[in-house]
Amino acid sequence: MTNPAGVLPGATQAIGALMKATRQGGVPQPTLELVHLRVSQINGCSACVDASSRSARKAGESDERLATVAAWRDAPFFTDAERAALALAEHSTRLADREDAVPDAVWQEAARHYDEKGLAAIVMMCAVANFFNRLNATTRQVAGQAW
Repeated sequence: MTNPAGVLPGATQAIGALMKATRQGGVPQPTLELVHLRVSQINGCSACVDASSRSARKAGESDERLATVAAWRDAPFFTDAERAALALAEHSTRLADREDAVPDAVWQEAARHYDEKGLAAIVMMCAVANFFNRLNATTRQVAGQAW
C-alpha cells in the first residue's frame, strides 16, 4: 500500500514538524542521523536504513562510519558522546528485551554528554525513527522509493 503517512491528510506535515523539532536540541545532525540509522537497523526497516544512510552522508558522515555503525561498540570511529547516543538509541528501541528497558547507567552516560534539550532530541529521534520503521516495515515500503 501507499505509505500511511501519505494517505492521511496532515500526517506528513505532522511528521515533518517532529523531525524539525529533533534538530532543535543542539545535538549534531550527523549524530542524530546515526541514531536514526541504528534504530532502523535494529528494526530491519530497509527503507529507513537506506534513507537515513543517505541523510547521514548529506550531513557529512563517512562511508567508513556508516558501514560500522551496527558494530559501533567495537569500531574505533565513534566519539564517547556518539557511543552514548547509540547506546540510548538501542535501549529505547528494544524496550521489551529487558526488565529495566533503559538502565540508569545508559541514561547517566548519555546525560554526561548531552544536556536536557540534547537528551530530548535523541529520545525524540529514537521515537520518530521507530515510528517510521513501523509505518515502512508494516506496509513493506521499498528502499530508495519516496512516498
